[in-house]
Amino acid sequence: MTPLSPTDLLPTDLDDALLLGRVWRDTPRPGPALVAVRGGEVFDISASEPTMADLLERDDLAELVAGANGERLGRVETLLDNSLASPQRAPYLLAPCDLQAVKACGVTFAVSLLERVIEEQAGGDPTRAGELRAELQQLIGSDLSRMRPGSDEAQALKEALQGRGAWSQYMEVGLGPDAEVFTKAQPLATVGLGASVGLHPASKWNNPEPEIVLAVDSRGGVKGASLGNDVNLRDVEGRSALLLGKAKDNNASSAIGPFIRVFDERFTLDSVRQCQVSLRIEGADDDFLLEDASDMREISRDPLDLVNQTIGAHHQYPDGFMLYLGTMFSPIKDRDGAGQGFTHHLGDRVTIATPALGALVNPVGRSDQLPPWTYGIRELMRHLASR
Repeated sequence: MTPLSPTDLLPTDLDDALLLGRVWRDTPRPGPALVAVRGGEVFDISASEPTMADLLERDDLAELVAGANGERLGRVETLLDNSLASPQRAPYLLAPCDLQAVKACGVTFAVSLLERVIEEQAGGDPTRAGELRAELQQLIGSDLSRMRPGSDEAQALKEALQGRGAWSQYMEVGLGPDAEVFTKAQPLATVGLGASVGLHPASKWNNPEPEIVLAVDSRGGVKGASLGNDVNLRDVEGRSALLLGKAKDNNASSAIGPFIRVFDERFTLDSVRQCQVSLRIEGADDDFLLEDASDMREISRDPLDLVNQTIGAHHQYPDGFMLYLGTMFSPIKDRDGAGQGFTHHLGDRVTIATPALGALVNPVGRSDQLPPWTYGIRELMRHLASR
């Protein structure tokens, strides 16, 4: 595998980036701490607020991070090295969220729409994917990336596909007015940089989903962005959309990091709209390499529309939420034989990156063989009380 340099994991404009994170410290008391990065140095700012959810509620967040002051924990490069070590060495990065709900949007790109329909029609059988892909592309025939969900044009395509008996529940959320928004993980269940992501042992057809993740406060205000891996089990969801929970929410199936970049005059929601998110998958046992990229300019629903479909009079999030924006990327490169498409091997290393946010790197394991999730809200409350 390609050696990793800490500089490759950080925003290219590090000196101008306002970065927030969470780390695991073993002193003075073992537990999580809030950190900010200033001038390449990491500072423990836990005295400012007890949780990341509280921190993201602050109206002076950018000023607080820019003037970060607290116990110095060393250089950010050392923190990244600690996080990528096996086993990890304290202090190391955790996912940069704690009490927030972790939500995700599906089918927000035309390519992912086609792949979801393929999964559904293949019934979880990867050997049928190539044939179905060709049939669907011929049938639809239009550039879905240019079509606005809920528009008259989308409605006309829906009616045409229904007339041919080719309509799908995935086309409903890909072309209709309502976005797919689901719960990806429970609070404190998401893993961070360097930790293994988990695949359910029942899955034989699966993939990473590289995405940008928005950090949203309890009022629906978008405070910053991070990178995420919305680990996906194509065969499980392909058998039935009602198995979405099993396909999406398992031990270590959600990764976010390495930091939240806070919005300021240099990095805004418009910056997110212009991001290109790259994916690199490196095999540990077969020298497999896959590289590609997902362009946020091709998203079919604006990020703010997705936020507003998640929170509002119909649903509140008193602790805020993290929102995966969806991916255009479903790897289809053959790996284990012609027509087999892509699926993970244990030990794969997944790197998701964009210059403004750095890179999120995670090895791949089995959810039932990874360390169990034991640090929940009660443990966090005990830690805060002792602190």
